[in-house]
Amino acid sequence: MDYFYKIKSMLFGIAIGDALGVPFEFKSRESLIENPVKDMVGYGVHNKPPGTFSDDSSLTFSLVESLIDGYDLDDIALNIVKWYDEAFWSADGEVFSVGRTTRSSIYNLKNGVDPTLSGGSHEFSNGNGSLMKIAPLVFILIFKPIAERFQIIDEVSAITHGHIRTVIACFYFLEFLRHLLLGNYDKHEIYHKLQEEIPDFLFTYFKDIYSHDKKDLELNLEEISFFNRLLKENIYELDKSKIKSGGYVIDTLEAGIWCLLTTNNYHDAVLQAVNLGGDTDTTASVCGALASVLYGFDEIPNKWVEKLLRSEEIEDLAIRFSESLK
Repeated sequence: MDYFYKIKSMLFGIAIGDALGVPFEFKSRESLIENPVKDMVGYGVHNKPPGTFSDDSSLTFSLVESLIDGYDLDDIALNIVKWYDEAFWSADGEVFSVGRTTRSSIYNLKNGVDPTLSGGSHEFSNGNGSLMKIAPLVFILIFKPIAERFQIIDEVSAITHGHIRTVIACFYFLEFLRHLLLGNYDKHEIYHKLQEEIPDFLFTYFKDIYSHDKKDLELNLEEISFFNRLLKENIYELDKSKIKSGGYVIDTLEAGIWCLLTTNNYHDAVLQAVNLGGDTDTTASVCGALASVLYGFDEIPNKWVEKLLRSEEIEDLAIRFSESLK
C-alpha cells in the first residue's frame, strides 16, 4: 500500500469537503435547492475566505500529529485542548464552530478528567464531533484484529463522545474506510459486506463483555438497531428527501455513505453532501474522507486544492505520518 498517497488523499479529501461546506453551514436544504453549491466559495455564514476549513479538519490534523509519535490517548487529548486554547492546526489562527459536547469534554480534560471519561456519555451527547475527526485512525488499525480495532475506536471517541451509539458509528465509518484502503471490494460490495460483519462482531462482542449483566447487554444490543438503515436496508436506493443532514452522528454517517454510493466521483460526492444543507461542513468532510480514499488525490479538482489554506503544511503532515508507519 502506498501510505503517503492514501494519507494525502484522505487529508485533502476531508479538508476540501469541509471548506466547501463552511460558507453554508446551517443553511436549509430548500435554500440550497434554489441556489445549489457548485464550487468552492468563501464568506457566507462564517465570513471566511475560500479554502477555510473548520474544526472538523483542525481536529483531524491534530489527531494525525499525535499518531505520528505512536498511539497515546493522553497525547491525543492534549492536542484537542491545544487546538481549542492555541488554535493548533486551525486554518487561519481562529477557532470557530465548536460543538457543545466537544466544548464540554475539553472543559473536563482541562480539569483533570481522564480522557476515557471526559466525553459526553448521555444519549443526547451523540453529535457528530467524534465521527468528523477520527478517519486517520484507520491507518494504525488496518491490520489489527477486529476486537482491538473496536476497543481503540472506543477509547479515542470517548475523549469527546463516549456514548456507545457514537462509538458504533465511528466503528462502521472506519471499517468502511479500512475496506476501501485494502481495495478488495467495490463500494457497494463493502456496504453489503459490512451488513454481515458489523452485526456479527457486535453481537459476539457485547455478549462477551456483558455476559454477567443482562440489563447492560440488552441496552447495548438495542443500540445496533439504530443503524438498521445501513445494516438492513439499501440506503442508496432512498430518495434524497429521506436523508437527514443535521448534527446527529447517525444522520451524518448515513448522509456520508449515501452521497458516496449515489455518485461516481469525488467532485459530485462532496457537492452532493454540501447541498443536503444543515451541517454541511461535517457531512462533506465525512463524505470527503470516503470519496478521496476511493478515488484518490488525483481525482480531487486541482482548483480546490489550490484554494485550500495551509495546503503545503497538510502535504507535509501526510509525509510525516506516512513515514511514521514504515
